[in-house]
Amino acid sequence: MKYLHTMVRVRDVDASLRFYCDGLGLRETRRMENAAGRFTLIFLAADETPDAEIELTHNWDSDEDYGSARNFGHLAFRVADIYATCQRLLDMGYTINRPPRDGHMAFVRSPDLISVELLQDGHLPPQEPWASMPNTGVW
Repeated sequence: MKYLHTMVRVRDVDASLRFYCDGLGLRETRRMENAAGRFTLIFLAADETPDAEIELTHNWDSDEDYGSARNFGHLAFRVADIYATCQRLLDMGYTINRPPRDGHMAFVRSPDLISVELLQDGHLPPQEPWASMPNTGVW
């Protein structure tokens, strides 16, 4: 058996690519557009794990509310510098729902409310403003 990908539905392709590519640093590996089915599939991966992909599914005419159900847990990524990653996302206007107070773990949500866990490769010492930053919302 081989793990292939995790699929998440997205409402706005540009907003999602901004988050996953510009914010998290993933890259688009391929894209499939199906005019008959009126959907687009966009596959993303991290450079270190090109075989572990995220499939963004955009249904062109859907106004379905994907909600914020917690039955899907989260996506997790190991990062080289959790503080720099969180700062980049914060500067882009994303809320760091669970700041990396411990220098090891943080949570942020995508534009479609998918929880994303960021885990530091190794451990960094606690650092302000993160060490005293409160949780915001849910993740």
